Amino acid sequence: MTLVLLIVAAVATLASVAGLAVSRALRPASKAELESQIELIDVAAFRNLIDPAEDEYLRRHLSAAQFRVTQRARLRARAAYVRVASRNAAVLIRMGQTALATSDARAPNEVREAALRLVNDALLLRRNAGFALVRIYADMAWPNRSATTAGLIDRYERLSDSAMLLGRLRNPGVAVRVTAG
Repeated sequence: MTLVLLIVAAVATLASVAGLAVSRALRPASKAELESQIELIDVAAFRNLIDPAEDEYLRRHLSAAQFRVTQRARLRARAAYVRVASRNAAVLIRMGQTALATSDARAPNEVREAALRLVNDALLLRRNAGFALVRIYADMAWPNRSATTAGLIDRYERLSDSAMLLGRLRNPGVAVRVTAG
């Protein structure tokens, strides 16, 4: 009998903890909370890492062994940028969803369109970031081959524009920034 009561208490405790976690996850986060989760990306540095001309320059001026070591370090840095871009896209998805849920009556069409564009751009970036990471890890295994991830940075800049547009529409005095500089 004691064992049954212990099991029932454990299940009840687990259910209440799970319910609390789900309710917190479903609670819309404030704009300030979401903005604090965004990590700014230095787009110029990211572009330098993905520049094929830079790779070619290093290939010509370094020995084969030095090039492989340098290229792997650059690929690790590239992967770090892609992971940050992917995390930022996840935050921007939530921002867009929050804007969709709370669009005000004054400009529902503009805000709704901007929020939908932000969510769509962010979802596309998240998907492309996953593919880019696979290519980057393949390049780490074979550093003499290099797949480009230039499209990802262009997509990220478009996402940044979408985030700024939504931010201006919802609060004209404060814009959302996802790039440094």
